[in-house]
Amino acid sequence: MSKPQMAVQTQRSSSFTEDPRFTQAVQNYEAGLKAMQERKFERAKALLEKVMTAGSRELADRAAMHLNTCQQQLARTSNGGFKSPEEHYDYAISLMNAADYEGARTHLEKLQKQVPKADYAWYGMAVLDCLTHHYETALKNLEQAIKLNPANRYHARNESDFQNMSDDPRFTELLYPEELEASANPAPASSPAVAKNKRR
Repeated sequence: MSKPQMAVQTQRSSSFTEDPRFTQAVQNYEAGLKAMQERKFERAKALLEKVMTAGSRELADRAAMHLNTCQQQLARTSNGGFKSPEEHYDYAISLMNAADYEGARTHLEKLQKQVPKADYAWYGMAVLDCLTHHYETALKNLEQAIKLNPANRYHARNESDFQNMSDDPRFTELLYPEELEASANPAPASSPAVAKNKRR
């Protein structure tokens, strides 16, 4: 970087830092973006609205773009504007992946009420309950998901999010009922002829 450019940048940054309104606007902007990443759109909206009135056009233009996204997300959430239950479920899972467990729970509970036969809503809630250490309700939700769709038993066997319950015998019984049946009904003893053949 040449010296004149450096001088201009230093002058600009010093003038910005001397303006407490601009400094506050930058802090609000950064906090707003962080809130968006955490999917806390209500908080992000409030912070970005403050940036809009801070007097910096460049920041205001950026804030306006993000503010629009916040408003879309809030409108979508408040009026349940999802095209399908599957889309609603995907949104709940995105909240879970962003560690917004309370938000995810709210949407999954809505899904369970709106489409009680949607096995994926019960499965998603089981995963959420396991991640938040509610193992009793996780087992109940997983059991319901399997009742609605037995294929969920096989999905759960490979689900890393259930690893906290892997040592629970009830979890094992739920996922491997054939082993339980085998232990409850042991195979009959081999006939002498078969036993004789085995020894050869």
